[in-house]
Amino acid sequence: MLTSKQRAHLRSIAQGYDTIFFVGKNGIGEELVKQLDDVLNARELIKAGVQESCDYTAREAADEIARLTGSEVVQVIGRKFVLWRRSKDPKKRVIELD
Repeated sequence: MLTSKQRAHLRSIAQGYDTIFFVGKNGIGEELVKQLDDVLNARELIKAGVQESCDYTAREAADEIARLTGSEVVQVIGRKFVLWRRSKDPKKRVIELD
C-alpha cells in the first residue's frame, strides 16, 4: 500500500509520461492485461486512458486493471489514470520509494 508521500512522488514522475495505453470499446481483455503487465515489469509506472467509446469509467478501468495486474492506482484524472507496481526483477527497478 502506497503512502500519500509515495503517491505524490509517483504522480510527479507520471506528469512527464505520455499516455501509452487506451481502454477502448473492447474493454479490458487478456491481451491488454498482458501488455500492461509486461510494461509494468519494465517501467513500473504507466499512464493509460479510457476512450469515449469504452463502457468503463477511468476509475473502473484503473481499479480492474490494478486488480488483474497486481498494481496500485496512483491517480485518476478525467479519462486518464496512472498505475504503479514494483518490478518483479530487482535489476529492472527504476523508481525508488521511501
